Amino acid sequence: MNFNLSQIPQRTAKPRQSGLTMVMDKGLSVEEAKNFLSIAEPHVDIVKLGFGTSFVTPNLREKIELYQAANIPIYFGGTLFEAFLIRNQFEDYIKVIQDYGISYMEVSDGSITIPHAEKCGYIEKLANYGTVLSEVGSKDAEHIIPPYKWIELMSAELSAGASYVIAEARESGNVGIYRGSGEVREGLVQEILTQIPSEKIIWEAPQKAQQLYFLELIGCNVNLGNLAPHEVIALEAMRIGLRGDTFHLFLDKE
Repeated sequence: MNFNLSQIPQRTAKPRQSGLTMVMDKGLSVEEAKNFLSIAEPHVDIVKLGFGTSFVTPNLREKIELYQAANIPIYFGGTLFEAFLIRNQFEDYIKVIQDYGISYMEVSDGSITIPHAEKCGYIEKLANYGTVLSEVGSKDAEHIIPPYKWIELMSAELSAGASYVIAEARESGNVGIYRGSGEVREGLVQEILTQIPSEKIIWEAPQKAQQLYFLELIGCNVNLGNLAPHEVIALEAMRIGLRGDTFHLFLDKE
């Protein structure tokens, strides 16, 4: 930090196991990624190349190597995994991640239907190649999953070998754990937390109000995902009480 302030909550240190900030890169150029890392690198834990953008991104290898040189794990969005899967190209997917030296993988079923036992089988297989993040929740706003089912799915996927489960919200934050308005489905979140350890969940929270909700509920070291690159510094300030929304959150009550 640039100067001393008392009553700043203790953030976990990189490489973090909790308090993660996962950023969604939806198409930064190599130069934009360099500029992004020049300011945000200390506060970024994982970068996701959103949905299927890695298929059409020029200079992909150069960009991946840039993030890797900064010791930031990078992975392809779950939609790309599903795109390989629906085309019966699962083995090709493994070859691609090996070719690009990627050791983080997302297993999701937000766009296609995969029997859950089969999904857990993919998690188990991919865990042999690195760290698996499994996403729970549908991208279809009409498909409402009851709380007990979220818990059942998350628990099974962690048992299958996922290091973290991602609570689906899409890049816009209006499905899954949120209503169409972006409002948190608070009962669902709190029910999930009765059974699943918070440090094992990455909550997709692209909107400031959503980030604030989880900071107030869980604390400064909550795992948050789907952050836009330009929002990382603002989030880190909010995490430690240096933004109006959280200004009083960590101050001594006296």
